[in-house]
Amino acid sequence: MSFRLNNSIAVLSRLTVGSLMLLVTGCNALPKFDHLDAIPAHRVPPSLLGPSKDTMQTISLSRLRQSPSCVYELGPSDILGVYIETILGNSEDVPPVHYPEGDEQEPAIGYPVPIREDGTIALPLIPPIDIAGLTLADTQELIRKAYTVDRRILPPGRSRIIVTLIRRRKHRVLVVREESGASSRLHNDQEVVKRGAGYVVDLPAYENDLLHALNETGGLPGTDAQNEVVIIRGGAMDAREYDNFVARIKLCQEPCSCPPLIPDAPNVVRVPIRFYPDDPPQIEEQDIILQSGDIVLIESREREKFYTGGVLGGGEYPIPRDYDMDILQAVAVAQGPVGSSGAVLSKVNGGGGSGFKGGGGPLPPTDAIIVRKLCDGGQIPIRVNLKRALNDPRQRVLMQPEDVLIVRYTVGEEVLNTVLSLVQFNFLFNGFRGGF
Repeated sequence: MSFRLNNSIAVLSRLTVGSLMLLVTGCNALPKFDHLDAIPAHRVPPSLLGPSKDTMQTISLSRLRQSPSCVYELGPSDILGVYIETILGNSEDVPPVHYPEGDEQEPAIGYPVPIREDGTIALPLIPPIDIAGLTLADTQELIRKAYTVDRRILPPGRSRIIVTLIRRRKHRVLVVREESGASSRLHNDQEVVKRGAGYVVDLPAYENDLLHALNETGGLPGTDAQNEVVIIRGGAMDAREYDNFVARIKLCQEPCSCPPLIPDAPNVVRVPIRFYPDDPPQIEEQDIILQSGDIVLIESREREKFYTGGVLGGGEYPIPRDYDMDILQAVAVAQGPVGSSGAVLSKVNGGGGSGFKGGGGPLPPTDAIIVRKLCDGGQIPIRVNLKRALNDPRQRVLMQPEDVLIVRYTVGEEVLNTVLSLVQFNFLFNGFRGGF
């Protein structure tokens, strides 16, 4: 028994001395390809680290609708109910009553009289009357004046004239939602198949705003949509000319340079739903009011993801849209080691476990490299010490789309894991020889 113990101590001593020699010689004794050049995280310019999504705020919903009006101003396409005794209706007849389909409007009395495109109405025996922008009370007095004063068709003071509103004018807009919503389905490769939807919405006057259009078609954009809504104004803008203009800009891109910014068309208004505090949206109430022929577009969000390699194995993982994911969270999502369990001795004796799919020795890997793409087609490698990242926020680099995260062992971790594995094997071998 004493001989076996002395032999084990001798073997352990030789392994320890050999490990120390490797640590002293350092990288000169290792192949050159084991070292990857990268910039330490605390030396990377902030412009390459990306902004924090946690500081973003949601726009106030009241900015997406128009201010309520105390009075209703008439306009083209409104349908009035007009009753003029002896002119539109006899004194013996009961004025017709119209009950609206919805509960948002009161019953109307009178014969239907539409307001024409020029804002006028046509009534018997008098010229057309321009009532655009007037209220019902103003219109009633204007009709009374036309029949009793201007034309003297009815006796003053004895005319019975009633003006009501049968149907409010509506603005027809097209809402195109490219987000998946309830129509999405998942492929075997975890890719989301998106099925967009289109809606034709008739918005009543004073409700023809962006918030009402979104509410009629499913609400605010979901997490699979962009954090903005695009309003395309209907009009005489030459869409073909704009497409050709954008194509010419893209063809003029210089190699090894960032792509040029594509300006929006003159008839496009972008309304951000979430924004950074240093860049609040500069939108006015007129920007969110919709007219007939306008298009509301909710663009789908491309699936932002990062890739893994090294001891994490090859993988692809999504990045959240509305909150940050730093490197420690990314390693945890990829089922990698975050910190040490402190069970080094138990792992040497065969207990514990690596706790991550990459396996490995008792000591977890701490060398992480993020390969980040640049707008000009280049890339920058960023080195992060996972052990320091537990206590140093400067090491917790935020993950950006298309990042490649490689987690590796350092030289010292490789050597110590090898030594501890050999020690474990030596103890097991001696135990078998001694007849456990």
